[in-house]
Amino acid sequence: MHRRNLLAIAGLLPAAAARAQSRAVRVVVPYPPGGGIDISGRIFAEAVGPMLGESWVIENRSGANGAVGSAVAARAEPDGRTLLCNSDSHLLARGVMRQVPYDPIADFTPVARLAISPLVLVGAPGLAPTDLPALLADVRARPDRHAFANTSLGTSGHLATEVFRLEAGVPVLVVSYRGTGPALQDVVGGQTSLMMAPLLSALPLIQAGRLRAYCVTGPGRAAVAPDIPNAAEAGMPALAPIAPWFALWGPKGLPAAQVSRVHAAVQAAAAQPEVRRKLAELGGEPVLGESPEAFAAFITEAAERGLSILRRAGVEPE
Repeated sequence: MHRRNLLAIAGLLPAAAARAQSRAVRVVVPYPPGGGIDISGRIFAEAVGPMLGESWVIENRSGANGAVGSAVAARAEPDGRTLLCNSDSHLLARGVMRQVPYDPIADFTPVARLAISPLVLVGAPGLAPTDLPALLADVRARPDRHAFANTSLGTSGHLATEVFRLEAGVPVLVVSYRGTGPALQDVVGGQTSLMMAPLLSALPLIQAGRLRAYCVTGPGRAAVAPDIPNAAEAGMPALAPIAPWFALWGPKGLPAAQVSRVHAAVQAAAAQPEVRRKLAELGGEPVLGESPEAFAAFITEAAERGLSILRRAGVEPE
């Protein structure tokens, strides 16, 4: 989106805020405080709420791999007073869990993507391969010497792990962990050899020489780590499209006027230097120029791609 369009949107927001009644809007985050989804939601809540003359309150409702909080948002009245802030893993809930009391696509109204943040393929520092082609060759030759650390089913990290295993064509072991920190520490210690990790979490260990970085996912190189090649550059383009993103949804039936109103405010907030600075500290970048309609089309494509990967990898709902 051109700068003049953003300025035009921003110019409309004060009038919209003046017309809006002061009210509280709960933004349901279906995970505990402190994670990437929660922090991204808070960054935008602080910026968007005042633009709309509203108080945006984050409500953490964790449990069942995000299903508890997402169900709360799905059951809410479509009046604009309840929104869901979640990640791309929201789309694949029924691909990895048997008991999901909502349809991740049909029961929600797409509003706006907030930000995208890359993954990084990391390995134990003692691994002999120094680039991705050499690593892939080593995994194929000695699959019993490798294992992937993984933290949650249906996430971008899980999908990227399965894509690597499919590309390798060998059954590399996947070890489940309760959290990114413990998983990364086991890679550092050599208990597991590989991980598709959030870039922000892994970057300090990479910079300290405690992890070896092979590539990042996403459309290009990461601004916070420009020396690490993109997956397509490194030789595995199938990994490139798989990067975590965070977004807002409303309940099914949220009026188009409400969607447009919030979407315009999100776009204006995403252009603010302070919001961009805070996102950069997370290793993320704002999503600019994507309409609600384009977001809805993107959701369909991303869900189909993710479910296809899960099926090809033989992942069954648990």
